[in-house]
Amino acid sequence: MNILETLTVQRRADAIERRQMRRSFAAALLRPGINIIAELKRASPSEGMIREDFHPADLARKFEAAGAAALSVLCEPHRFLGGEHYLREARAVTSLPILYKDFLSTPFQIAEAFAAGADAVLLIAAVLAPGELARLIALARDLGMDALVETHDEREIEAAVAAGANIIGVNCRDLRNFSCDVSLHEKLLARIPDGIVKVAESGIHDRDALLRARDAGANAFLIGTALMRGQSLANLTSSK
Repeated sequence: MNILETLTVQRRADAIERRQMRRSFAAALLRPGINIIAELKRASPSEGMIREDFHPADLARKFEAAGAAALSVLCEPHRFLGGEHYLREARAVTSLPILYKDFLSTPFQIAEAFAAGADAVLLIAAVLAPGELARLIALARDLGMDALVETHDEREIEAAVAAGANIIGVNCRDLRNFSCDVSLHEKLLARIPDGIVKVAESGIHDRDALLRARDAGANAFLIGTALMRGQSLANLTSSK
């Protein structure tokens, strides 16, 4: 081969290697026991500032040591005060798979998440047309990432299934007004077909809420505010 061909082959191999270095978010959520996705976030539109003392690397180490199955890092800068640099800081110190949590709607944003080191991306069914959702799921997979598709009602669950989602979350918080109805976990998780990883999102502030979601079929639980405000991950997962 000439120099051009040699360099092209080498760089293609490098790209394949980088893709294969992604950690499986879906597999982490199917471990035996209670699988918590520990969310790192400074603020939210409904809660305001949640954690002034916000150090992603320290939090990532702490949650991995406490037994978290995965991490979620808020990257939205305007209302959640997040950023991609927080995800990079967390990834540098943990072996846990990390979800890039933002309001994603374009292929460019999926590529940005990949470049930041994400193992999975959040896609919100409420803001994506069925074709868009399917294309973004496919793009994430092509880059070696999982996609957690977030839903809030039965119609969105149907759309997520039709788009080929293999991880579906039920967010009991209505993102249009940020009201929260925890009973949605029990109403909607059962609507997700078998064979798809089920995630309960938002509203889980104590073990009782977690157990209700588990009994409704959740494989994993995305918890942010409670952990950022000092709730012990061990208290949520302990059988005592």
